Amino acid sequence: MKIEVKFIDAFTDEVFKGNPAAVIITEKWLSDQLMQTIATENNLSETAFAVKVADAKYKIRWFSPITEIDFCGHATLAAAFVLFNRDSDIQELTFLADAVGDLTVTNNSNGYIQMNFPNRKPEKVIEIPNALINGLSIQPQEIYLNKQAYFAVYHSENDIIAVTQDKEFIKKLAPLDVVVTSKSEQYDFISRYFWPANGGDEDSVTGSIHAGLAPLWAEKLNRLKLSAYQASKRGGHLVCEVKNDRVFISGQAVQYLEGFINV
Repeated sequence: MKIEVKFIDAFTDEVFKGNPAAVIITEKWLSDQLMQTIATENNLSETAFAVKVADAKYKIRWFSPITEIDFCGHATLAAAFVLFNRDSDIQELTFLADAVGDLTVTNNSNGYIQMNFPNRKPEKVIEIPNALINGLSIQPQEIYLNKQAYFAVYHSENDIIAVTQDKEFIKKLAPLDVVVTSKSEQYDFISRYFWPANGGDEDSVTGSIHAGLAPLWAEKLNRLKLSAYQASKRGGHLVCEVKNDRVFISGQAVQYLEGFINV
């Protein structure tokens, strides 16, 4: 059996930057075991699998090399990029995801793809886990938490660039990950994302976590439209807008590779 696969660099307009994701669109679902095996072989932060259920509507699932993931923004952007390029008449589509519900995605004329995500604003944490304290080389000013991760808020961009993780301590927070973040001079805020328990040491650009970062910084900065940068080695730019219980996250994408998997 041959399965078509495309590798997409998300949240960038240049190859070799942003966050790479594999996208596989099939007429019916592959087995869970095969999807996980493919994701492990791809060895990207996520592989997105999608199956069409109606016109411009797809069920989507995401797998890291280690496990299935509840919610992934950059692989959603990558899947939308593939589908919009497959049919230029479609300018809006919906992904159905078990953990987060319906995700509407729009192909804007400015070259950005806008994703409509649930608002996942984190809440402040008073009792900070020892694993988190010991897992970060620089102590944050504040800690917040949502269903996905701990949010470590720092004073400056220099802290975000300099901070390192102790993976063994961060793994103890599983299934939660850790995002470090601060205000920025060039952007409204920057971040980095550590997830050794769920996929890898550090994610390049994490769309899903901005469903929590955007409302957090919207409140702190008193503005609803924000420019964000994830300061990983590859780096990526995101445009965010908070509207009540939704967060709109926009980014660009480029195709790096296409081919077939033989199984």
